[in-house]
Amino acid sequence: MAIEIRVPSFGESITESTVAQWHKPDGAMVQKGDLLVTLDTEKSSADLEAEVSGRLKILVPEGTDVKVGAVIGILEESVAEAEGPAVAPKLEPSQVASPEAAAGKLVSGEVRVDASTPAAKAGDEQQKAPSAAPPPPSLTMSSQAPVTPGSAPSTGGTTRMDASARAPEKEFAVRPTAPAPQGGGERTVTRKPMSRLRKTIARRLLQARQETAMLTTFAEVDMSAVQALRQRYQESFLKRYGVKLGLMSFFVKAVIEGLRLFPELNASIEGDDIVYHNYYDIGVAVSTERGLVVPVVRDADRKSFADIEREIADLAQRARENRLALAELEGGTFTITNGGVFGSLLSTPLLNPPQVGILGMHAIVDRPVAIEGRVEIRPMMYLALSYDHRLIDGREAVQFLVRVKECIANPERIVLGI
Repeated sequence: MAIEIRVPSFGESITESTVAQWHKPDGAMVQKGDLLVTLDTEKSSADLEAEVSGRLKILVPEGTDVKVGAVIGILEESVAEAEGPAVAPKLEPSQVASPEAAAGKLVSGEVRVDASTPAAKAGDEQQKAPSAAPPPPSLTMSSQAPVTPGSAPSTGGTTRMDASARAPEKEFAVRPTAPAPQGGGERTVTRKPMSRLRKTIARRLLQARQETAMLTTFAEVDMSAVQALRQRYQESFLKRYGVKLGLMSFFVKAVIEGLRLFPELNASIEGDDIVYHNYYDIGVAVSTERGLVVPVVRDADRKSFADIEREIADLAQRARENRLALAELEGGTFTITNGGVFGSLLSTPLLNPPQVGILGMHAIVDRPVAIEGRVEIRPMMYLALSYDHRLIDGREAVQFLVRVKECIANPERIVLGI
């Protein structure tokens, strides 16, 4: 009996995905529960497992965009082991995307933030300088899906390895007129397609630049009080709550104080309407090896410092391990990003549409500042607020930033609500 491997539903907002990687070759015998294929969506990746044991037949090669519900492979449950390994079908050049394949069901309902294709890293083709004659089809296709020796079944066509082994004289490189410097290697380039996540990031950032009237205002804040508070209570806080008292919980709380005073920064624009959100879902930007993601702390105003620290630590860890659910990446009303962890001194963060505000934190640096007529060395941080000028005027933006600054410089204001 043949079991169809279909693209699962990832939620109402996602209608298609990309076949990122097959984890089993075409014709392979797989066991129930084996990891078969990874699908990339706009926000994350999902693994499909084999629902039954059987022989895998791949219908859609890697790199292909597919709609939700599309059949991408078949598990032939009744195929006997005695038949031996299946011979891979001959593929057209446009299909030689990868020799690997896989199939099945969505793993545990979770999706991974990984939108890259790790298997593709094994053989990224390095393209030489322009050749005097066009390369054979087998060479041009290898830039789409590199093949390493022994890693792929025969396709019936000429592979890059075959071509280079039989006819090395067919490859020509443009030689420089001047002698190459001693010790210098060959000038090469590597071409690889963008992952779906990277394409989504690129599209959304370009959207933020083209569809919003983005403006950024800056301030600097004295971090002395927060640092002293953390140092004084860090040990007891960790002992009681099992998590360290970090900076982010202070900034989440300070941002909420500012949003309460200036609700336009917690709103969004839909057509000609302003949608005010009467809740505070704060997105926290997390950098992963696959790209930037923004998991959301829901109802942050109702949570304690310890709750916020625990949730951010959990979201960040699962983001780096590709275990975030799609729902955890959607619906934020305001975003905080911290470039200071990488040493950034100052930047202009880009909006995360449809949000109209984002706060950028930066590195803490000891600098001389004037305190009541005296020069003192204080730990200072630059803050950057980017906002959509269509909805927020400069006065409100500056006053919001001043409120955040006041709460950080005097953290007792957060507790007392003054």
